[in-house]
Amino acid sequence: MKVGIIGVTGYGGIELARILRRHPEADITSVTGRSAAGSKLKDVFPHLSDLDLTITEDITESVDVVFSALPHAASAERIGKAKGEGIKGIDLSADFRLHDINEYEEWYNVTHPCPEYLEESVYGLPELHREDIKKADIIANPGCYPTASILGLAPAVKAGIIEDSIIIDAKSGVSGAGRGLSLKTHYSEVNESVMAYSIDGHRHLPEIRQELNELHSVGNLQITFLTHLIPMTRGILASCYAPLKEGAIPFGEDAKDAVKDIYSSFYKNETFAKVVDVPPMTKQTLGSNDCVIYPTVDVRTNRLIVISCIDNLVKGMAGQAVQNMNLMYGLPEDEGITQLALYP
Repeated sequence: MKVGIIGVTGYGGIELARILRRHPEADITSVTGRSAAGSKLKDVFPHLSDLDLTITEDITESVDVVFSALPHAASAERIGKAKGEGIKGIDLSADFRLHDINEYEEWYNVTHPCPEYLEESVYGLPELHREDIKKADIIANPGCYPTASILGLAPAVKAGIIEDSIIIDAKSGVSGAGRGLSLKTHYSEVNESVMAYSIDGHRHLPEIRQELNELHSVGNLQITFLTHLIPMTRGILASCYAPLKEGAIPFGEDAKDAVKDIYSSFYKNETFAKVVDVPPMTKQTLGSNDCVIYPTVDVRTNRLIVISCIDNLVKGMAGQAVQNMNLMYGLPEDEGITQLALYP
């Protein structure tokens, strides 16, 4: 199939080009980027030297599907235009993630440019919405923090074993902030330091709440979501905590086995959600499309603890987008994204 990448010069676009270059069914025919328009892709990004493409301001070739890695609002405009031309779209921004337009406009402080497509767009987390993704024309690729957090908590919420109060303590590498220049992501500011940010509310919270509430029996989860910037390039580690419901599972040491069984059963047929026996580290996902999940119980407090790791640019962005493309076109879900993590 012919593929276009809108916004190839950002980290998401760059990673899409790297992954799609090796995809046996994808032919990248057009890439855009206003800041580098007119330049050869290989001159701007030497590691993509075997892609003989010129960066343009708009999609110039015929394509079957477009990936938009533009910022919110701008992305929806381009996806909406593609939809009007009969082209499927996968949006890496937040524009189609939230079902409630008022909530979107409140959190992102913009008027949605294409509200007419909100109802038909599908939240692109395959582990939860696989069948809907297969039939969709517009996919809202999930955020990086939500991917790790939702996958970490979904089995417990669905099984009804936790109370309504959830804490998610998440940490991300600097690439999650994008390529734009900022003092907060300057090397001298980030190196040898850890910083909590968006303490009054992170924009990814509403999509975490939306997706987990859809799995919840009542839909009134109280979620505290705190994010941290740590001095590494890639990776997200989400530590999730919630009190276990009394009587929902055995108490004490047996609770650990019960929780592990719930998680293993929930993800038993999933290629990329992997339940493990020891707490994972972000290195286990570097460059791969895996989400590595470790569920356990603090038996002293009867509290669920889940550690969830992803590469924010792969499962948290470009890799998951390609996973969604595979589903949309009836291809093997793991086509082109089976690479193992890099270690060390």
